[in-house]
Amino acid sequence: MDHSLSLHKAPSVSYFLPSAVTNSQGPHVFTPSIFTFTHRRPLTAFSNRKILSVKASAGASHCGFSSLNAPLEPRSAPGKFLSTVLQNHRQLFHLAAADELKRLAYDRDFAVARMFLSSDSDEACLHRRIAQVKEHDCQAAVEDIIYMLIFYKFSEIRVPLVPKLSRCIYNGRLEIWPSKDWELESIHSIEVLEMVREHVSTVIGLRANSGVTDIWATTEIQRLQLGRVYAASILYGYFLKSASSRHQLERCLTLTHQERIKHRNSLQFPDLLPCGFKSLIFGHVSGTQSVSLGQGPGRLEKNLEELRGYVMGFDPETLQRCAKLKSKEAVCLIEKHSCALFGDEQTGMLETDQLILTSFSSLKRLVLEAVAFGSFLWDIEEYVDTMYKLKDN
Repeated sequence: MDHSLSLHKAPSVSYFLPSAVTNSQGPHVFTPSIFTFTHRRPLTAFSNRKILSVKASAGASHCGFSSLNAPLEPRSAPGKFLSTVLQNHRQLFHLAAADELKRLAYDRDFAVARMFLSSDSDEACLHRRIAQVKEHDCQAAVEDIIYMLIFYKFSEIRVPLVPKLSRCIYNGRLEIWPSKDWELESIHSIEVLEMVREHVSTVIGLRANSGVTDIWATTEIQRLQLGRVYAASILYGYFLKSASSRHQLERCLTLTHQERIKHRNSLQFPDLLPCGFKSLIFGHVSGTQSVSLGQGPGRLEKNLEELRGYVMGFDPETLQRCAKLKSKEAVCLIEKHSCALFGDEQTGMLETDQLILTSFSSLKRLVLEAVAFGSFLWDIEEYVDTMYKLKDN
């Protein structure tokens, strides 16, 4: 069964991205199922929950950074439940999220199984429709759960998500304070952080060694263009996380291989053999080892190089694999979050011709948040997929 969620009034991810990012002709491409049925009983730790409505107050300022003042509000029952748990019982949040994911997986798989079992009966059409509705509801709920898990990751580094921009713009001017640059940069390794800073300099035109005067200087940017920069930065953070994880894995494998070679040599294998077998076997072993040792250092050098050189060595296929969002849920979530952040609060539509006056400091804050969002999304997507099979993108 293949049923994809259609977003009403929500443009696709490519709508936000500049042509340089979405162009399929070049190697640098950033483009944003089958259900496996496993019979499992739903967990009951949170089954008799009460859904409390959580409404974050902006306080004195409409752009207040309060506890749950995120641009996108959860609409599903599991999403609203997790927002309540996060606010009132933070220590139980991960347990509650895992319980909800397993329950959703059970409900979806059960509906699909009933559909197949009734395929030859008079109720086949009914159960097919039930399975489609259940899939739609589960996808919306999982998107909310992923969003709340991302929100939790931001709260761990004490960084609130920027609220809806329509609440933060006064007389056409946008200011985001505090900047939280240090916290947003702290989640990255040194090699990744270097590439993140280069990305920030490229997209907002601010040099890495800029002074305070330059950082607080103002510039004008279209609201739609700012949305494109934000969405592209999410995809860039996702790509960096994927590429750096791949780099670390290859580095570990190379180091492990080198340690095995050293250990093999330290055993002095020829001296352990009887005299009659020594010349016969060692001749073949030495020939084999000479090839391995000859290729080892070159391979080791390649895997221990900086992340930048490693990424630059990607062929188009590998680059596409690392940059592509793995699940449809991730694609939909980025679209919804971007529209909620940059769209009009009443209509949800983007005002493409609206000019915003803002400082480079505020632009940097938005870009760093977007890169962190993409990095967290990669981690959480991997985590969620272990309990609830996401739809391949």
